[in-house]
Amino acid sequence: MSAPILEAIDVAKFLGQGAGRVQALKGVGLTLVGGELALLMGPSGSGKTTLLSILGCMLTPTSGTVLIGGQSTAGATAEDLAKLRREHVGFVFQSYHLFPTLSAVDNVRLALDVRGEDAATSRAKAKEAMAVVGLGHKLRSYPRELSGGEQQRVAIARALVANPSAVLADEPTAALDTDNGQTVMSVLAEIAKSSSRGVLVVAHDPRIIPFAHRIIHIEDGRIVGTEPGGAAKSNAKSNGKNKL
Repeated sequence: MSAPILEAIDVAKFLGQGAGRVQALKGVGLTLVGGELALLMGPSGSGKTTLLSILGCMLTPTSGTVLIGGQSTAGATAEDLAKLRREHVGFVFQSYHLFPTLSAVDNVRLALDVRGEDAATSRAKAKEAMAVVGLGHKLRSYPRELSGGEQQRVAIARALVANPSAVLADEPTAALDTDNGQTVMSVLAEIAKSSSRGVLVVAHDPRIIPFAHRIIHIEDGRIVGTEPGGAAKSNAKSNGKNKL
């Protein structure tokens, strides 16, 4: 484990107006460090996606502090937040968000095109990202020609292609069967091995717990506890055997 990638310090968030105003987050504190895959787990309506959106600079907190790579988002303009998001954060969504008329490699490349990368450089980086997720042989395939798991891996490649320090995934396996879900989590776990990158996954599926170093539980907008995940327990067992 290494230095903090993302930090939320006493973060609160109100949503809505007037009689419909609700407090989605209540004094949340959370840290994501390099070299870990953390799960954020909780029931529907507990604030998981709201917190993920705030950490990814898509929403601003009502109060509290968010740090990305040590840089506070306090007082940041919409342009400042967009810049932080482009430079530090990669998003993976449950529903893939792939463009059906673009090939897999062009869907990945799009993330660099919007950053102003030239075509040759962006295509080379997109091919490399596709290879990382095990789809180097599917560059020219269109989303309709790919399985759900393969589409999600293209989405992960797109999130990874700009080399973000944080990868934030919102229910990335919810629409997948067990085998494809396990494959997608294996890819995310491999990505999280870099000491300069952390992966935070919002989930409610207990089948993916073995991939996590840490599980963070949230209920009613509050962090109510943390515990080691399956990956941390496996590492501890391996270290114990090595000392014998």
